[in-house]
Amino acid sequence: MPSTSIRKTEYDPQTKVLSMWFVASGKRYDYEAVAPETYAAFRNAFVKGRFFSDHIRDRFGYRLIADA
Repeated sequence: MPSTSIRKTEYDPQTKVLSMWFVASGKRYDYEAVAPETYAAFRNAFVKGRFFSDHIRDRFGYRLIADA
């Protein structure tokens, strides 16, 4: 199901970096050390914003990626 808060995601299994673009801010954040299983669970979650809040936000290091 599409998310109203998360516009786009990309995941690199080699680096375990989950990149997320948010609807409200339009900003991209890279979350580090995200296990492939966590990303798979996120992709399968019915409510992606809730899964993000419960299982990713405040659990992984992250950095704001400046606009290119």
